[in-house]
Amino acid sequence: MISDAKHKTALRAVGVVVMMGSLAWASVPFYDWFCRVTGFGGTTNTADYESDEILDQTIKIRFDASLERGMPWEFEPVERVLELRIGETGLAYYEAYNPTETPIAGSASFNVFPYEAGEFFYKVQCFCFEEQILQPGERVLMPVTFFVDPEIVSDRDAKYTHTITLSYTFHSIDLPSEAQAAMAVDETATYN
Repeated sequence: MISDAKHKTALRAVGVVVMMGSLAWASVPFYDWFCRVTGFGGTTNTADYESDEILDQTIKIRFDASLERGMPWEFEPVERVLELRIGETGLAYYEAYNPTETPIAGSASFNVFPYEAGEFFYKVQCFCFEEQILQPGERVLMPVTFFVDPEIVSDRDAKYTHTITLSYTFHSIDLPSEAQAAMAVDETATYN
């Protein structure tokens, strides 16, 4: 009788551990999906089209840039503020510069503030969709094309938004294997 109780307790404990592990494993993709669907946490949407409705009401878009600690690039928006009509397609540029003597790869994370505006902010094209590699001394302009969905004016919370801040943070990443191979070929050619 006692061994049956210990056996059931052990099985329940293992079941709880397996269930908690499964929930922990699923939480990251679920949270990512939730943020993309709802715009929670300032996650934006993407679109392969431009808005076909443009309102007379305008909205200001502020641009912000930062770097992960230890990322040696210089990174900033070309324009700090852009005012456009809701639904109108906007184009903004960020400038990045690699002042080092080695190629550096980076990936940009992003969000918008206020958070409730995230589900109405659509990126059509963005440098953040791909990894960026800057060669030594290279300076580039990186575009982002976007629009604010006209549905924002009828949303219970977001309709009071008059300014949206789009923020990017560049993180240093490992150079892709193709870039490392190209560097190795260049170094070999230099020594021959």
